[in-house]
Amino acid sequence: MPSTSVSLPPVEGPPPPGGTMLKGQLLPRDKARAPIGGPERSLELPTKDTQVVAKALNPIPPARPRLERALSLDEKGWRRRRSRASQEGLEQDQGVPHSSGPKDPARSSSPPCLSTSLQEIPKSRRAPGSPSSWGNCLSGMVSTSLDLLHREPAAAVSTPRLASMLPPRPLPAVDLSISADSLRTASTGGPDHEDFRHRVQKKLVRAHSSLGPSWPRSPLACDSCSLHSARSTFSLLAPIRAKDVRSRSYLEGSLLASGALLGAEELARYFPDRSAAIFVATWNMQGQKELPANLDELLLPAGADLAQDMYIIGVQEGCSDRREWEACLQETLGPHYVLLHSAAHGVLYLSVFLRRDLIWFCSEVESATVTTRIVSHIKTKGALAASFTFFGTSFLFITSHFTSGEGKVAERLLDYSRTIQALALPKSVPDTNPYRSSPVDVTTRFDEVFWFGDFNFRLNSGRAAVEALLGQKPEVDTSALLEHDQLTREMRRGAVFKGFQEPAIHFLPSYKFDVGRDTYDSSSKQRTPSYTDRVVYRSRHKDDICPVRYSSCASIRTSDHRPVYGLFRVRVRPGRDNIPLAAGRFDRDLYLLGIRRRISKETQRQQALKNQSSSAVCTVS
Repeated sequence: MPSTSVSLPPVEGPPPPGGTMLKGQLLPRDKARAPIGGPERSLELPTKDTQVVAKALNPIPPARPRLERALSLDEKGWRRRRSRASQEGLEQDQGVPHSSGPKDPARSSSPPCLSTSLQEIPKSRRAPGSPSSWGNCLSGMVSTSLDLLHREPAAAVSTPRLASMLPPRPLPAVDLSISADSLRTASTGGPDHEDFRHRVQKKLVRAHSSLGPSWPRSPLACDSCSLHSARSTFSLLAPIRAKDVRSRSYLEGSLLASGALLGAEELARYFPDRSAAIFVATWNMQGQKELPANLDELLLPAGADLAQDMYIIGVQEGCSDRREWEACLQETLGPHYVLLHSAAHGVLYLSVFLRRDLIWFCSEVESATVTTRIVSHIKTKGALAASFTFFGTSFLFITSHFTSGEGKVAERLLDYSRTIQALALPKSVPDTNPYRSSPVDVTTRFDEVFWFGDFNFRLNSGRAAVEALLGQKPEVDTSALLEHDQLTREMRRGAVFKGFQEPAIHFLPSYKFDVGRDTYDSSSKQRTPSYTDRVVYRSRHKDDICPVRYSSCASIRTSDHRPVYGLFRVRVRPGRDNIPLAAGRFDRDLYLLGIRRRISKETQRQQALKNQSSSAVCTVS
């Protein structure tokens, strides 16, 4: 039978290059495939008795349902754009040979509905270079565009349908951040492309990441930061390597053992210059029940920019409520310090405060007492001592109250002799240098010794002479006063405090004042102003102790004595791990009490400021 030809109307729009349709251009399900190339072309439909004359047609999937919606202004703008590079990439993906010669105007222009820049096509959620993901994306975009192009009806043609072979897939979600790099990789991509591996590697691995491509993404890290920076936000402490934890040192007592608690490596972490700052204060409270409202001027003097590592405070004739006094000290020093040890002997109090992060490097604190009065149960005069080892340096702190009276120098010398012989220290903590120790002098058994208190040594000159020197302006000549000082004279003779030194004195005599006033004794006794409150030190090694400041606190007037304090820099040496450690013990109840008081005072202060501001009265003049 003769073949039947059906003429189809021409299709609007420029013809595709070479009369070949782009792969993925789809027609509606109820329309036949129309030839593209002009009105004179016809499609030969074979009958039963004739052979197939036309070339076999490739199956084309059906078009998507038409989207009946108005085009937005952005979409109209997209249609006006032309992207030469995008069209070339699309042709290469469809298998169209890329010619290097001059291009035909018809080929250089894309179909009206395919003129969308490829930078606006949404990314695929699959890895770059995956043909299935981009096949779906392109087929969906092209089919929707061609559906709007073919608006005139066409003759129905019996062509195989691809819908039964390929399951329908939804369009990928539109992503606002589109990169042309990813699209170019997808349109030209395959495993054979030259930069395929590089782009896939770049896609899989995050920037600045310490993880390789085979590692999973860390849940602790984000896209904008690396794993290292995310890890550093959890702690500011130095990281500890696992192999350092596994390697245990059995060289007990060695100075060079790796990881030794008291060794040189640990000491260098906290004290690179191997010197600690120590505050030592002494105060005769005269048994007053009233405590100063503020101890900042004493413990945190204005001349010292930095707080100290240790605070040792000795009190003579202390108040009746010793716990209240220690709570005031804790409240002033704040949460950075803890009470390592406190002891009492009658009305002699001794408190040792230490920085909270240094309590692990101290040995057990040992204390001892001595009574110098003839009647031993009256404990107003005597000595109280505390000792411990910090890293490899042993410390001894003694606070004393010697016999009073201007002419009783011999009794005071006897008090000193009894003290150095009767103090039984150390007890269980080993001596750091037993070969240089003496059994009759406790001060020789420790590396660093601080002795402070009310020694009651007076100025031998009369009151009139002392007042004449004190009246000199603009500054008082303290060296002239010290020429009459009993303690200075006895130390030069070697009768007391053998081997001890005292920082230079540049403050006024600390005794005896009228309570609450800055005038010296105005009573009938007319006692001579004197330097009764002192701080002296002794070191087993030369120049281990360096005095920084030595002064008195004139703002505390609740007693007839002014507190005297000294700031020192003390050399610390590495130690051996063979001493009984304090294991971080401190007075926890006192610590919490001090914190509560600080919070309560701050709350009261803020409330007072609030009430003051709310009660202010505005006046108009």
